[in-house]
Amino acid sequence: MPKGETKISSRVLRKIRQLRKELLKRIEKHKVVIPEDAIKVRRKTKEELHNEIHELMTRIYNDILNEKIPEFVYPSRDHKNVIYDPVQDVIFLRKVYRRSSLATLQSVRKATILARILDIVHELLEEGIHATKREVFYNDVVLFEDQKDSDEALEDVAAMMGVDRWSIHVVASAKGAVIGRLRFREGRDIIDCTKMGTGGKAITPLIDTVEILDSDAEFILVVEKEAAFIRLSEDRFYEKYPCIIITGKGQADIGTRAFLKLLVKELKLPVFGLVDSDPYGLHILLVYAVGSKRLSYESQFLVTPDIKWLGVRPSDLDKYQVPKDVRIPLSPRDKTRAQQLLNEPFIQVRPEYVKEIKLMLKTKEKAEIQALASKGFRFLTQKYLPSKLETGDWI
Repeated sequence: MPKGETKISSRVLRKIRQLRKELLKRIEKHKVVIPEDAIKVRRKTKEELHNEIHELMTRIYNDILNEKIPEFVYPSRDHKNVIYDPVQDVIFLRKVYRRSSLATLQSVRKATILARILDIVHELLEEGIHATKREVFYNDVVLFEDQKDSDEALEDVAAMMGVDRWSIHVVASAKGAVIGRLRFREGRDIIDCTKMGTGGKAITPLIDTVEILDSDAEFILVVEKEAAFIRLSEDRFYEKYPCIIITGKGQADIGTRAFLKLLVKELKLPVFGLVDSDPYGLHILLVYAVGSKRLSYESQFLVTPDIKWLGVRPSDLDKYQVPKDVRIPLSPRDKTRAQQLLNEPFIQVRPEYVKEIKLMLKTKEKAEIQALASKGFRFLTQKYLPSKLETGDWI
């Protein structure tokens, strides 16, 4: 792939490459192993899943003919059933099940929605096409009433059939973007991410169509905000610091998280996270790292446990002399969320994270990435990030 101007100090390279060596050692030791008491899902071919849905619906139909009460049994995705594995640093979904049948008014609507979703997925698999979650909702808007109901049923159906979301051929609209030192194939097209303008290349939700071709990047930088992503791309940060830059534009969608995992798997590069210095920015980083509770049943396909918190950390606000007038007081909701994070087991195994959260609560302050612009529009790309990388200031 074309190489841009690279004037990166040997000190930065040494620190990043040492981190990469540590990453390689961990990758060689283990892959994600599903605990015995957790739900196991896998990727299935469209033919395999099509047949399984056909068999399930045939059984339901026969139950009705034989005057039996048909029911659906599927994993309960309640937060209380989420378990954390400290060895692998990943969250999973415990084997606890729910039942929805046509026996009671309370469950008949849920059972009807599940049956309709299965019918829609069966049709998509039969035709070999994909649909967005929004299209699924509009396929039977009278029944679903609210897209939240159809979205929830899609996840229940995937968990019930023991598959990841890609297997059911339903995707979210493209949200994330990528730019930098990377070439990949998407379907029949070759994408050069150094030639994607300032907005970057949209990350396809059809992750199975992506094949990584080559990259001379030294690391991956995951950015929470689109505004910071545009600053990095406009300043062509990846030319001086050979990297791949990704944004989920807020809370990352499944496609962005899966794309990041694919990059790490294929390129074996260290990953750094740049998020707002507030409880929700940290939550976004942690979803990349350990998974989301809502989709804990498919964490194995989405998590990047080795992602490092580069910034913006609460301790950075004084360290980099961020002006007081661009810092924001923590709201009561922020304080509650920060306290909740301190109680999470995946935070408690990260003492440096605990220290940062406690500092945030002590100062009662938060700040967005864009607050760094108060020190100059290019402070982020010319001072803050170079300093972080040169000193190895990540946790």
